[in-house]
This record gives sequence, structure tokens and C-alpha cells, in this order.
Amino acid sequence: MSSKRKTADSQLTPTCVVIHTGKAYTGKQGLNYFAGISAESAGARGLCMHLLTIPPGGRAKAHLHESHETAIYVLSGEAETWYGEGLRQHLTVRAGDFLYIPAGMPHQPVNLSQTKPCTAVIARTDPNEQESVVLLPQLDKG
Repeated sequence: MSSKRKTADSQLTPTCVVIHTGKAYTGKQGLNYFAGISAESAGARGLCMHLLTIPPGGRAKAHLHESHETAIYVLSGEAETWYGEGLRQHLTVRAGDFLYIPAGMPHQPVNLSQTKPCTAVIARTDPNEQESVVLLPQLDKG
């Protein structure tokens, strides 16, 4: 569905868009995302929002998002996240938790469960979602 409509003066104006679930893609981080709201899907100009499931034993590649903040809400499961300089800091998020990641913060989420996936809604201030992803292979753990 088009995310813009023509006005009388032929300029494109944003409009409401429904994104039906089902399309998935693999991000630079090495995890699979269900496509949601983005510049590409809805014409978003200041945010993106996707659904992410980290499979049992799965992990993202160490990375950061240049100039873009991230907000996460964990729907099910739990994930460990190493973050900060040298990924020396650590936290755990569980179903019902929110997590904020500042712009430019190196991080690497990992699902330590060998039996249960971790599913979360991810929102970023980058409407192009993957464009600000910077991989940090020198920091990859595991």
C-alpha cells in the first residue's frame, strides 16, 4: 500500500499505512526481523519499528547505531546484552521489560536459553533501520 498520496498541487503527503506481518529479512546484525514500520514500508521519516525473535542460543553481531536511539520491549523470553566500551557492561531483559540503548552505544544481545526464543518489539529513531548499523567484529563475543 502506498504511504503517500498526491495533493491538489501534486506534492506527496504522508498518510496512514497498515503493514501486514509476514515479511521477514536478515539484518546486518545477523538476526531475522519481521518487517514493520520504516521509510521503505510506510514512508516513515523519523522512526522504525520491527519485531525481532532471537532463536534459542542465538546472538547478534556486535554493533552500534550511529546517531540513532533504540527502544526495546521484550514480549517473551529473555536476553543478555553486553554493551559499552569493549562490551564490558552487562544486563538482562525479560518479558515485560523495556530497554533503552543510546545512539552510538556498542552492544550485543544474546539469547542464552537453548530451548526458548526471545521476542521483542524494536523501535529506532532511524527510519531506514539498517543504514545506521555499524558492525564491530573486533568486539564479537562467542
